[in-house]
Amino acid sequence: MLRLEIVSFRVVLFLAILCTAKAGLPLVATTWGFTNATLRAYQSLMVGEFDPIEALVEGCSVCEREQCDGTVGFGGSPDENGETTLDAMLMDGKTMDIGAVAALRDVKHAAEVAKYVLRNTKHTLLAGSQATDFAVMMGFKRESLQTDASKRMWSAWKYNHCQPNFWKNVIPSPSMSCGPYEPVSANSVQPDPIVELASDRSGYDFGQYNHDTISMIVINEEGHVVAGTSTNGARHKIPGRVGDSPIPGAGAYADSEVGAAVATGDGDVMMRFLPSLLAVEAMRNGVDPTEAGQQAIARIAKYYPSFVGGIVVVTKEGRYGAACHGMNEFPYSVADGTEANGAVRVLTVKC
Repeated sequence: MLRLEIVSFRVVLFLAILCTAKAGLPLVATTWGFTNATLRAYQSLMVGEFDPIEALVEGCSVCEREQCDGTVGFGGSPDENGETTLDAMLMDGKTMDIGAVAALRDVKHAAEVAKYVLRNTKHTLLAGSQATDFAVMMGFKRESLQTDASKRMWSAWKYNHCQPNFWKNVIPSPSMSCGPYEPVSANSVQPDPIVELASDRSGYDFGQYNHDTISMIVINEEGHVVAGTSTNGARHKIPGRVGDSPIPGAGAYADSEVGAAVATGDGDVMMRFLPSLLAVEAMRNGVDPTEAGQQAIARIAKYYPSFVGGIVVVTKEGRYGAACHGMNEFPYSVADGTEANGAVRVLTVKC
């Protein structure tokens, strides 16, 4: 595949962006301050003349290679067995076709594999070892996703009695033990007195370096809207866990008649509300992008007041906004037609 030479660019930081920004196409908007990924996608549109899906894959693949924040790509977020697995999704807002992979093992290029699901199958989502088999069939290399860093992270977690973890209502107590566990109800034993309330997510330390995802929106000059995600999931997750990133309407949603939204954060909670779909549907009903994001986040916070998450929302014309909860601030990256040479701007919304 053609690799583009990254041109020089400037990154400008804007704090406390409280209103929807003006439009300018083409546009790339990305969760967090992932400027290299944002620029690569934008330059793919402008210089490489890639179609939006290819540009989206190019951008997400940058973070997979750079292991952005340790939460994207190989070598991050080991599960309880010390293994890194990957989730990714691509959604075409013109055709409403989707390609996604979940709990992908032993293949580094999750976004690329999702593209093959999109373009070479009639399915939406492939998962686990069978997704790996599919990737190998499509020509991808099977290789370990572990690194020395991920092994050290897993060893430190084991040494700390497997804290924190995602278990509840089991014995022995998950607050003091690594298991193996059995359900409390099956053994007539009282629940762990230390167990957290179901709605309390404060113990999971979601934030900039444990946030589950790069999420990206790409719109070309013709208004073709696409959106996608790539992640290695939640740190120390139970093996087999899949978060919001590969779930349509949760991690991302795109509709070229309206726009797109992408989310990041505590995926186990966020996927229960389909915030990206909620935001796009709010825009369909005439709501401003910033307010649409705020409405989606507020829906989650009503039930999970301690959850951590953010959302970026863009209209088909290129107007954008963001909202967040549980953090001091949420940065996101934008490159669009309003800036010369596609300069990438890092904007920050207060939570």
